[in-house]
Amino acid sequence: MSNSHALSAQHIVQQLIPNQAPTKTLGFGEAPVNIALSKYWGKRQLSLNLPTNSSLSISLPGLGTQTHLSLLENNQNTEDQAWLNGQRLAQDSEFARRLTRYLDFFRPTNQVFKIDTINSVPTAAGLASSASGYAALVKALNDLFDWRLDLRSLSILARLGSGSASRSLFDGFAIWHKGQAQDGMDSFAEALPQTWKGFCIGLVKIDTTEKPIGSTLGMQQTVNTCELYQAWPAQAERQVKLIQQAIQQQNFSLLGETAEHNALSMHATMIATWPPILYWQAESVLAMQKVWQLRQQGVEVYFTMDAGPNLKLLFLEPNKNAVKAAFQELDVIQPFG
Repeated sequence: MSNSHALSAQHIVQQLIPNQAPTKTLGFGEAPVNIALSKYWGKRQLSLNLPTNSSLSISLPGLGTQTHLSLLENNQNTEDQAWLNGQRLAQDSEFARRLTRYLDFFRPTNQVFKIDTINSVPTAAGLASSASGYAALVKALNDLFDWRLDLRSLSILARLGSGSASRSLFDGFAIWHKGQAQDGMDSFAEALPQTWKGFCIGLVKIDTTEKPIGSTLGMQQTVNTCELYQAWPAQAERQVKLIQQAIQQQNFSLLGETAEHNALSMHATMIATWPPILYWQAESVLAMQKVWQLRQQGVEVYFTMDAGPNLKLLFLEPNKNAVKAAFQELDVIQPFG
């Protein structure tokens, strides 16, 4: 970890956290995955996970992460223990190393952590497991140390682990403000008050194995080499506002069209990166074409895609049977019942 990373992130931690002494032996946190309807792609400041544009998401109840966190005495344990879905991870695995780097910000002297995490979504497959993971971890830290932080502060701390985690502290719709301040204290997410009865999300799982290039690396490669990227931040800011307007007006056509256009535009910048980044697989394209065919047939369904090959379909409850008939293996989630 670079000194600038340690100093800058530590500065945020010191501003937000009231004390360092744990008050109990075990902390617990739980958080849902979120699907960005208007995407975050690219960082204006790497070490603090400060985005080049704001984003807006919907959380998926019942899918996410549960994390138990405890402290171990250093005289018996010299390194953190990371457990994922009942299996202890090798200390040199990227997942465990990333957790340790993050926990260094909060670590009491001479103590190591045991992190016991259950993910109900595949890890690192483009299904937002890191978002729910770091949101759950921040909640577990808040519980273990009894910080009693508000959601805005927890969102800032979660962002230091994974940008999208700032949004996973909330149920329903959430907006992550990109912020302007260099120290990142104004870059946080908050819940939107609106609900939307009958709003459906369908998960089309093309491939849930770990993706070949992680989001952080993919973003930097895009920012550094893609000439198309310079148009992205302004477009994304416009589309966040349009989706927020669509939610307020319950205008599903505006939401769906904007979300699909936003996702395809983000992937266009990746494809125009050098070397190109293409998360799509052949089946991803077939699924997109099936969505477009359904729309031509009068079934109003749209898709969005994160950094991975899997599609998330957006539709309203009256079209549920038609969409499920076209996508036999579809998992359907209704965030608002």
